[in-house]
Amino acid sequence: MRFELIDRVLWQDAHRIVAVKCLSTAEEYLADHFPCFPVLPGVLMLELFVQAGRRLLSDRDTSNSQDTAGGPWILAEARNIRYSGMVRPGQSLRVDVKLRRQDESGWELEGVGTVEDKIAVQGRFRLVPLSDQQVNWQMSAQRNGVSQDGDER
Repeated sequence: MRFELIDRVLWQDAHRIVAVKCLSTAEEYLADHFPCFPVLPGVLMLELFVQAGRRLLSDRDTSNSQDTAGGPWILAEARNIRYSGMVRPGQSLRVDVKLRRQDESGWELEGVGTVEDKIAVQGRFRLVPLSDQQVNWQMSAQRNGVSQDGDER
């Protein structure tokens, strides 16, 4: 199952993206998190950063630059992620993701998520491109019914 969490991109340039997730009671994962007090899970807040970062990187023009080969981009590291607020149904999480720096393996980005102008989550994360070898292995494993850890399904 894949969640497309970004509802709308408000603004984007080559180095920054601002996007919004509007949380509603119809989100299926809220039934379990938590039944009497639904809130957006912290891991999905981080996933919003990752999805925004992927959009930012996939929209870059890599043909005339020294960018690392284009995606698909995967999360390699999350650092200093701090949660300081909750996102409840009826509220919107606004994520602002910026490129920090690039090296030979990928990009470091930073994100800040706010609800009603108050910080709910912030931190740095690293995205690296999935290698062609990894993509080919995953496609082969899916065809053969094998999970990533080698167990048959």
